[in-house]
Amino acid sequence: MMWLAKPELCAAVSNAGGLGNLTAGNYGSGDDLRQAIARTRELTDKPFCVNLTLLPSVHIAKDLHQDYFRVCCEEKVSSIDVSGAPLDRYLGPDAIRQAKDAGAKLIHKVGSVKHAMHAQEAGYDAVIAAGFEEGGHPLHEDVTTMLLTPRICQAVSLPVVTAGGIADGRGLAAALVLGAEGVMMASRFIATTECLAHHRVKEELVRRQENDTVMICKTINLQMRALRNAQVEKVLEVEARGGDLQELIPLIAGQRQSAAWESGDLDRSPFPVGQSIGLIHDIVSCEELLSRMMKEAVDILTRAQERFATDLVT
Repeated sequence: MMWLAKPELCAAVSNAGGLGNLTAGNYGSGDDLRQAIARTRELTDKPFCVNLTLLPSVHIAKDLHQDYFRVCCEEKVSSIDVSGAPLDRYLGPDAIRQAKDAGAKLIHKVGSVKHAMHAQEAGYDAVIAAGFEEGGHPLHEDVTTMLLTPRICQAVSLPVVTAGGIADGRGLAAALVLGAEGVMMASRFIATTECLAHHRVKEELVRRQENDTVMICKTINLQMRALRNAQVEKVLEVEARGGDLQELIPLIAGQRQSAAWESGDLDRSPFPVGQSIGLIHDIVSCEELLSRMMKEAVDILTRAQERFATDLVT
């Protein structure tokens, strides 16, 4: 949700009963992030989290990540959602203590059992089991959500949240049955009225199906699931002929992506979205989306329980 998880969408998700996400990487300094946190608090009095994506980046150096983290602690945000490198390894083991002293819950998005076990040992409060179906940067081990969720639930005693391929109440119900405490969604929130993405992009997600995404950037060890479009085909062509990072950067640069989300130019940039786009059929408010999901999940689980009880009696 880089370039999209800003105060408006973050607050809308929290106001609707979820845990909104504010992406630190949207901001060029710690002070800019501080202002975004303040703006989010103007829009909601509910908890929300701040995301730190600790991956190789052209425009975010380590000192800026340190600045983001410092501001999160000073502002005593409810939780910090870490993806990419573990916080304790990237910023040092004392970062865990600093976050806890500030009252922030630490959540780490992982794609493997070993990374979930590290998160537990390091002192994180929860993990997100992010399957291969997710948009953005799934782990290169390529394990699906259906398998990864119960494997991680078996391996750690932390609360587990499922991500990847979730877009409706059926996915929520499935995650709960697999042992998770809840779900994380990104692609589905793009197709909401509060998201700042151009309406053409939202309409395109409604139109596309689950087989309209593809993995790119595997040759530079930064694989990303993105919507198939003309720009993605250029990236794949460069990779197929052995092109290097210098050739790829102009095609995938973050500012290109930011401009595309805003302009609605569907071929200007890779759009990181997951296979869950096959389950996106309309553009609704965050409140309607989460309300509908909860009702659908409850109905599905109730019917399953009734069916199971009837089968036992029979």
